[in-house]
Amino acid sequence: MYPELFKLGPITVYTYGVLLAAAYLLGLRLAMSRAKSRGLDPNRALDLGIAIIISALVGAKLLLLLVDFDTFRRNPAELFSIVRSAGVFYGGLIAAVAVAFWYMWRHKMPLWTTCDVFAPGVALGHAGGRLGCLMAGCCYGRETHVPWAITFTNPAAHDNVGTPLNVPLHPTQLYESAAEALILVLLLVTEKRGRPFAGRTFWSYMVLYGISRFAIEFFRNDERGMLFGVSTSQFISLVLVPLAIGMLIYLSRRTSDPLPVGARAVRRAS
Repeated sequence: MYPELFKLGPITVYTYGVLLAAAYLLGLRLAMSRAKSRGLDPNRALDLGIAIIISALVGAKLLLLLVDFDTFRRNPAELFSIVRSAGVFYGGLIAAVAVAFWYMWRHKMPLWTTCDVFAPGVALGHAGGRLGCLMAGCCYGRETHVPWAITFTNPAAHDNVGTPLNVPLHPTQLYESAAEALILVLLLVTEKRGRPFAGRTFWSYMVLYGISRFAIEFFRNDERGMLFGVSTSQFISLVLVPLAIGMLIYLSRRTSDPLPVGARAVRRAS
């Protein structure tokens, strides 16, 4: 691991931030390329992508604050660690989806086609972002003695996010990065097979990520909050996966991709 890339006087450039920014840019570039090939305005897609990135960053930090509220309440100084932490991905995903739906409604973009355009980019960005987590030491796993265990030794990781040092841990950051990379490949390979329909790629991503995240949570050991005996992310997965399967069944029976409500009103008036 290598949490600090370099320093410029009093300014520290963190490896996590650099890798996260690179991952977001790669995901955005993929989304823009896909948008153009599907007849969407690339500039509008770029604006939507920027809105998604900002809302994802904010949402991930907010959910981290909620699930670990007791820690921050007991020690307010820990609030500064939120800046250095990855946050909770599901918080970012939920916030990004909400903002994206609003943006698509506001600008009359085809709902599920646009979601399909961005889903692989989200997977690509997440795969790269988890490598940043590995460099920072956050989102760490349980102690283990499997041959592929990793041991963190840099005191900065412990000081910043509480990473256990000199203990072999499951490389859960790599587990999730690999899972996202596999999901990305599956989405792209299967996208045009069978009977494609608008929304299939997006909701397939939700199913696959929900299942993979639920499984990976068993190997995590950082503070994540608990709901009904499972971690917050596992609880969200238990809600998300059945919802996504239901949406796949529902959308597979539609014959076209509906425009948002605002766009349908304009079309009827024209």
